[in-house]
Amino acid sequence: MTLQTISEVEPLVDVQNLKKYFPINGPFGRLSGLKGQVKAINDVSFQLFKGETYGLVGESGSGKSTTGRTVMRLTEPTDGKVIYNQQNIFDLSKRELRPVRKELQMVFQDPFSSLNPRIRIGETLEEPLSIHALANKSERRERVFDMLEKVGMQVEHYYRYPHEFSGGQRQRLGLARALISNPKVIICDEPVSALDVSIQSQVINLLQQLQEEFQLTYLFITHDISVVRHISDRIGVMYLGKIVEEAPTDNLFNTPLHPYTQALFSAIPGKHRTQHRERIILKGEIPSPINPPTGCVFHTRCPFVKDICRKEIPQRKEIGQRHYVACHLYE
Repeated sequence: MTLQTISEVEPLVDVQNLKKYFPINGPFGRLSGLKGQVKAINDVSFQLFKGETYGLVGESGSGKSTTGRTVMRLTEPTDGKVIYNQQNIFDLSKRELRPVRKELQMVFQDPFSSLNPRIRIGETLEEPLSIHALANKSERRERVFDMLEKVGMQVEHYYRYPHEFSGGQRQRLGLARALISNPKVIICDEPVSALDVSIQSQVINLLQQLQEEFQLTYLFITHDISVVRHISDRIGVMYLGKIVEEAPTDNLFNTPLHPYTQALFSAIPGKHRTQHRERIILKGEIPSPINPPTGCVFHTRCPFVKDICRKEIPQRKEIGQRHYVACHLYE
């Protein structure tokens, strides 16, 4: 999808000012009262357009997975909106949310945890068809057989249990379960990080093939820079609950603007590294989301920090076409 095409269409999913704070209670739970909050997501906004892959990248603890789970409403938000089909899915009741669940699906990092170990694969894949009344009993098996073949599995796998498969096979089954209800959007939460390198490439290629065949839209969450570069049309860089930079993939890798993005890209090994040949070593550790820094959340580790960075939150600015950055250096 070209930049011009993106600018001319309405987003399929519009995430607006999303926040998710987890309460910290005392030793006796809620009876002890609220002691603080973990600000896992703190005012995150982005859009997903039909047929594209939006990559969300950042260090562990930056809030990527929580963002995906909150967009899916597997975790209830603290504030913000997710607009899908011209409605805020956070305002929907459980009954109203059910048809949306059919169209928004998720693939998890650990495929084994998303498959019931006591149920055969065939029953697991048939379950969404039954819940959403997408096929009668006689049609379900044929649809499952067809989906197993599409993800590179065999018909006989219908009768097996999850423990009988390898990690790569389980991830293919996780994809099959997400696809069986014919969704429009799939949120992929670190879908290849637990796999061997050779299997990673197979799963990524499968994701791209399925995207083309089913006209899918992906939110692809990962900490692997090389993977996100290969699969994404646009990328959002996340740090301590905020998106600090967003751009089309080529633009971001050719001209990373935010100091954090530059540091991330400088860590890419050898021939895959960008124009920034010298390794940028960030000092200190990522701050605690319980008590994030004032002003710019990155100022405690930034080599270009100014006084204003410690006091004022930088606003998101468009520096180039569809290239946004939240940094005081560009005021």
